[in-house]
Amino acid sequence: MMNGAAASDSQGKCPFMEQEGWDFTNPDLLEQGIPIAEFAELRKTAPVWWNEQAPGKGGGFHDGGYWVISRHKDIRDISKNAADWSTAENGAIIRFEDDMSQDQIDVTKAILINQDPPEHTQKRKIVSRAFTPKAVGALEEKLDASARRIVKAAAESGKGDFVHQVAVDLPLEAIADLLGVPEADRVKLFDWSNSMMNADDPEFTTDPMTASAEILGYGYNMAEARRKCPADDIVTTLVNADVDGHALDEAEFGFFFILLTVAGNETTRNAITHGMNAFLDNPDQWELFKKERPATAIDEIVRWATPVNVFQRTAKNDVEIDGQLIKKGQRVGLFYGSANFDEDVFDDPYTFNIMRDPNPHLGFGGNGTHFCVGANLARMEISLMFNALADLVPDITKLEQPRRLRHGWINGIKELQVDYGVK
Repeated sequence: MMNGAAASDSQGKCPFMEQEGWDFTNPDLLEQGIPIAEFAELRKTAPVWWNEQAPGKGGGFHDGGYWVISRHKDIRDISKNAADWSTAENGAIIRFEDDMSQDQIDVTKAILINQDPPEHTQKRKIVSRAFTPKAVGALEEKLDASARRIVKAAAESGKGDFVHQVAVDLPLEAIADLLGVPEADRVKLFDWSNSMMNADDPEFTTDPMTASAEILGYGYNMAEARRKCPADDIVTTLVNADVDGHALDEAEFGFFFILLTVAGNETTRNAITHGMNAFLDNPDQWELFKKERPATAIDEIVRWATPVNVFQRTAKNDVEIDGQLIKKGQRVGLFYGSANFDEDVFDDPYTFNIMRDPNPHLGFGGNGTHFCVGANLARMEISLMFNALADLVPDITKLEQPRRLRHGWINGIKELQVDYGVK
């Protein structure tokens, strides 16, 4: 999962800070793993560090760079402070393709994660209805049966790719059920969301804008069908939503649909895969989990995985952090992949410890306005899947090191070859 490159030379200098073209959102970086050594050096010596980006190398932005925020405390504080920090101005996504235009980036501002209060607060209330503890709890029995069916089917193959045989299906099934997507269409939804999110990786060849249009078109068709024939699903809720007397327009509905499709699929899948890889690298923890099934394991998996390495905010005013002035209009990267290994917050942070308690990780985006609306569902899915794995394939082993996703901000795994250990 992690990149163990040396953080500094023998004189205590930090080579990457002087390296021309260094960028914490460079897709090549996360393909090697979260840069833990570099983040550790930043937390110690430059917790607010200017990451310069050359013209044309700003991941779609053209403002010269952004500030890297590496400490847990600072990221948590910024996440809670909507008065000084905006998501809407430049969006939460810190990197797009280098040739993406400002007009194309601006289109994404209709997505909920790219909005500020009070607009964000009003619209979040709509989708939150589907993720209340009661609503999520109602899915548990069905998802538990699905997790066991998925693992049993994978076990029957003897060995194979854990990502596609196990990790993919449960998150996709959960969100598809909530949306009301028929089973026959779920593979299309998975392929489109992969293409949208993984444009930086050469293995994904479908144009992300084409994939986005496909998801939007599918969502619009579902919306039209639900207007004629309502069902007990999120799409019906959205098409009948009322925000202070105003219905969602077509674009607002479409971006809700995209957000739920992608966010409900990509992040939990990667958390499950990283979690399994961590257990396979730490067999004592796997034995402990099989024996004790501690509730604390789920948050440790999320902390360790940190499926989203970074989101961004933009300063609405001149703000000082740790003695560093950040000017109005400048972007900051909230690097959860650094915060979740902050030595000031976590004892022995580089040890995978499923008994860790407390565990104030920021794997769900920190506390505040944009805390992940689906956190309860994600925790349930992870819990159900690892309980099924422990019961049905307790002797699972790793055959090869995982192949990681090339991406600017998603900490993903594309492939994890395993032997399910079933005789």
